[in-house]
Amino acid sequence: MLKDSHNKYGLISKSIHWLSALVVFVLFGVGLWMVELTYYSEWYKTAPHWHKSIGVLLLIATVIRFTWKMFSVSPQTIEAHSPKVQRSSAMVHYLLYLLMMLLMLSGYLISTADGRSIEVFNWFELASLGELITDQEDVAGLIHEYTAYCLIGLTALHALAAIKHHVIDKDDTLKRML
Repeated sequence: MLKDSHNKYGLISKSIHWLSALVVFVLFGVGLWMVELTYYSEWYKTAPHWHKSIGVLLLIATVIRFTWKMFSVSPQTIEAHSPKVQRSSAMVHYLLYLLMMLLMLSGYLISTADGRSIEVFNWFELASLGELITDQEDVAGLIHEYTAYCLIGLTALHALAAIKHHVIDKDDTLKRML
């Protein structure tokens, strides 16, 4: 089943969800590794190029995900969940989207502060808006770093909640996304 239904997510939503999760964790790990690279490392230019390129592709996938979500039926909340759990779940999902967009926007602002566009695997370029604020690269860099930590922490909480629903509550929360 490609499309979402009132009971579960379809293949398109599941694929984008799990691919996004994988990419976020990989980019986080690569980001931690990249900041330790020295100018003389063979990865000094290659790793940031890959990091930026995959980040831009994740941005495109996220826009597709938002668009799909707007025009698709969403699974209904599980009746056994209390109103507090339902509100918490909705809030966490919105925060995950917000953090992802903030992370990608700050990454863009870091990469384009000097006026250069972002080359995405030599397939296409994402144009620069130039330096919009003083010390844009440094300010955006701090936002990018702290947002990445927040996103990873919230993603871990999200995963633990899904496992809790599956193992302890024995409901279909996790099954709907598998």
